[in-house]
Amino acid sequence: MDFQTLMPAIAFMTWQNLVMIAVGLVLIYLAVRKGYEPTLLLPMGFGAILVNIPFTAALTQIDPVGNEIVGALDVFFKAGIVTEVFPLLIFVAIGAMIDFSPLFQKPSLLLFGAAAQFGIFVTMIFAVCVGFSLPEAASIGIIGAADGPTSIIVSQQLAPNLLGPISVAAYSYMSLVPIIQPPVIRLLTTKKERLIRMKTNTGKKVSRTTLILFPIIITILAGIIAPSSLALLGFLMFGNLIRECGVLNSLSKTAQNELANLVTILLGITIASTMTGERFIRVDTLMIMGLGIFAFVFDTAGGVLCAKFLNLFYKEGNKINPMVGACGISAFPMSARVIHGMGLKEDPNNYLLMPAISSNVGGQIGSVVVGGLILLLVPLFM
Repeated sequence: MDFQTLMPAIAFMTWQNLVMIAVGLVLIYLAVRKGYEPTLLLPMGFGAILVNIPFTAALTQIDPVGNEIVGALDVFFKAGIVTEVFPLLIFVAIGAMIDFSPLFQKPSLLLFGAAAQFGIFVTMIFAVCVGFSLPEAASIGIIGAADGPTSIIVSQQLAPNLLGPISVAAYSYMSLVPIIQPPVIRLLTTKKERLIRMKTNTGKKVSRTTLILFPIIITILAGIIAPSSLALLGFLMFGNLIRECGVLNSLSKTAQNELANLVTILLGITIASTMTGERFIRVDTLMIMGLGIFAFVFDTAGGVLCAKFLNLFYKEGNKINPMVGACGISAFPMSARVIHGMGLKEDPNNYLLMPAISSNVGGQIGSVVVGGLILLLVPLFM
């Protein structure tokens, strides 16, 4: 009996498989040692190891007599990613976590949810220029929103062949917010701007009726403007309605905890089914990873520059700390925590958490609306 028969996994191992196993180990390291989104990066890392061992039973295989043996990860992929069930369930969980009441204190912060999508469109143009088709470029650009579920849904519909690297890039960069955003913010702001204190009216109460009506009204308006965004935004707002209605508290807690954790784990390990060496170690994959961080940086810059522009029209004492503009991306609530931490480093008595959360919530809504608009408009130009 020859070596290939005795140890087929070793005999057919390629250098691409070894590279992806190393990538999986790096993701596990970032999750365990650095604490970067462990509920997501750890399953993705372990899944990358699973699918890069030749003849793994985790993926569908053909046995020696020609029978198809269906792998568990392929089942999860078809049931949860192709049908978009996993990303939409994540949106329900995120919606249940979001408190929109800080946004009512300063509604203008919602603008950053639009301004911080600037990098998406810049990256789309650049991606087309370097050879990607328009649907592929749109799917790559959405990485900049730092919204994993939206990235999955957009790429699944417009560029399913790029789903793997786009998903990995979106979630990886989202978990690396503490590393990526601070240098960009410091580059675009002065010490004086970073020290700006923002007034917050903590005594202003938002009625329960308002909080209940808000997700309903937003869903209706978004549906009229961009019906293709309703699957994304609708599930997000449904989760928030569960939270705010006051009669489904147990379901709200379940959505925020058990549902979020379970679906995130399944989503992470299922995404890994696309991270095989032959699919991933390619020039276009490296280009996608590079364009993804390009989009992320420009989205952060768009939010900061929008805040600086608005400050031209605000009087002293009412100005916006430009760092808050960077929270217009969808990485909720990590981006808000990062900005709050940066504010405390500049001034231990400068508490930016409330306005940062408001901007971050706007980013969550903005990324979903932009994702829906892309799904609506891109097919018209194909």
